Amino acid sequence: MDTVSLGHVFVIDDEEHIRSAIEQVFELQGFSIQSFSDGTELLSQLSNTWPGVIISDINMPKKDGHQLMEEIKAIDADIPTILLTGFGDISMAVKAMRNGAYDFIEKPFNNEHLVDTVKRALDKRTLVLENRQLKKEVETHCLPGPRILGNSPKIVQMRNILNQVMDAPADIMIDGETGTGKELVARYLHDHSIRRDKNFVALNCGAIPENIIESELFGAEPGAYTGADKKRIGKFEYANGGTLFLDEIESTPMALQVKLLRVLEERKVVRLGANEGINLDIRVIAATKVNLLELCEQGLFREDLYYRLNLVKVDIPPLRERIEDVPLLFLHFTRVASARYKKELIPLSQEHKAQLLSYEWPGNVRELRNLAERYVLLGEAAAFNLNTTMCASTMHVSMGLTQRVEFFEKFLIEEALANNEGCIKDTMAELKLARKTLYDKMKKYQLERKTYQE
Repeated sequence: MDTVSLGHVFVIDDEEHIRSAIEQVFELQGFSIQSFSDGTELLSQLSNTWPGVIISDINMPKKDGHQLMEEIKAIDADIPTILLTGFGDISMAVKAMRNGAYDFIEKPFNNEHLVDTVKRALDKRTLVLENRQLKKEVETHCLPGPRILGNSPKIVQMRNILNQVMDAPADIMIDGETGTGKELVARYLHDHSIRRDKNFVALNCGAIPENIIESELFGAEPGAYTGADKKRIGKFEYANGGTLFLDEIESTPMALQVKLLRVLEERKVVRLGANEGINLDIRVIAATKVNLLELCEQGLFREDLYYRLNLVKVDIPPLRERIEDVPLLFLHFTRVASARYKKELIPLSQEHKAQLLSYEWPGNVRELRNLAERYVLLGEAAAFNLNTTMCASTMHVSMGLTQRVEFFEKFLIEEALANNEGCIKDTMAELKLARKTLYDKMKKYQLERKTYQE
């Protein structure tokens, strides 16, 4: 039976018996621990998202603890480092703490004291990483550009993944059904990343004829083929410095997949008819609505290209799996349509609100957006022709009474927040709730007022 680790601990000491003793102590306590005799290997495994604590000896022959700590701080100044020494004195302790050590412990040390110190350091590290993530989410929400709306667990999880890889130099695969918003996710990644000032270039691989897709991607020199009377800049080159979004990647011809793989691996593109390559600093985001691995097994998609593109995979949940987000999305789309068509927004009836929540949305977010626009243009009678007969009872089939009550309570609070554009005072009045009660329920359902502010 697998056990859950209490946290990650790296220990570095030039004495093997010390490393073994510390390893044993922390393994027995349920920690994930790794020991090193050399600081170079330890440093290679650190990053500013590493969630652990380092225990380091001070007196080591190649690189002492003070030098190692300086290099750790260069990677991330907030990684807690606990220093050990058998020759401790007050001045050394003061120097260590002044230079950013989390704590200073003399050998021989008390095992319980060391474990307790590491636990406190891990708590601090966890808090630092959580605060960074929250700060990044707030900054992302406030930046101009597309927003990914929703508070359902799956959409929150997806946003967290996107925020983690936002600036990482890694290609990304987006997997989602038709209408889930794959290009929106790609634009979100681009517009909120360090590449936002460069081009975002989108190409639907299934919409380009096979005989011209190569020149579309790679570009061409004059005379490279019949009809090529001038130089053509390809999508890769045009997106250099920014992001290239390849939708329906499964439609890429097999012959082209070999060349595409080479460009992705070498980060260099050669125009048709040219000899010199053009270096690329680019992020490629590919998207598919089918199971690419199954296509690989059928020989319809190259397996090496699949694994090259699948370094980071983002799964967009279909709307039926995030049904609690439907009211918020519908309100957003109707507000946009109301402004675009200059038509007054009329409140939705309770009957049609229920239909929104009982429909399975085979067309996903695109279908919901189209319904919202029809509603604004034509009114309820013409817009709501959803066939909910077969699916009206499916949504809550796995829910108990408590879950159903919570679902509709969350829906009502979301609706009130949306009606009042996030104003807590007006929401309290509409729901006849005390401020603390409202805040407690918003916290329970992970609702934030800024989501509903226009």
